[in-house]
Amino acid sequence: MTDYEIERDITINAPIAIVWQTIADPQKITAWFSDAAEFTAMPGNRGTLTFNANTEPHVVPITIVDADEPHRFSYRWVYPPDQEASTANSTLVTFTLTATDHETTHLRVVETGLEQMVLPDAEKDSFADQHRAGWQTQGDRLRALFAAQPE
Repeated sequence: MTDYEIERDITINAPIAIVWQTIADPQKITAWFSDAAEFTAMPGNRGTLTFNANTEPHVVPITIVDADEPHRFSYRWVYPPDQEASTANSTLVTFTLTATDHETTHLRVVETGLEQMVLPDAEKDSFADQHRAGWQTQGDRLRALFAAQPE
């Protein structure tokens, strides 16, 4: 069986409340993740993340699953985008934040549920590879965002 686990651990030099805002506020998420975002961080709410907004936009519907400020934020990421989220067509992205001290936050990103999606194995493999690389890139962008902040 193929390993569809998608995980990333990131140490960020910022207080947990600031990191929470950066991952759960649509106006701030665009600084490191998507080109546009529309959602309210409340369980059950639906929204969108838009990538490549200046070319051919790729709009991804999301459904907020959990918003336990400042410790956990999760949403279902629907694929393909023209459907309502279910275990057969979406993965669950969970951000878990832990303050390691007053100025440092450990962020764990886990994307699960790919094995339950109704997709050919080759498409699942490609999805997992793309998302592993994506979370690596986006995590680096998030860490750099805080590294660039003046003290």
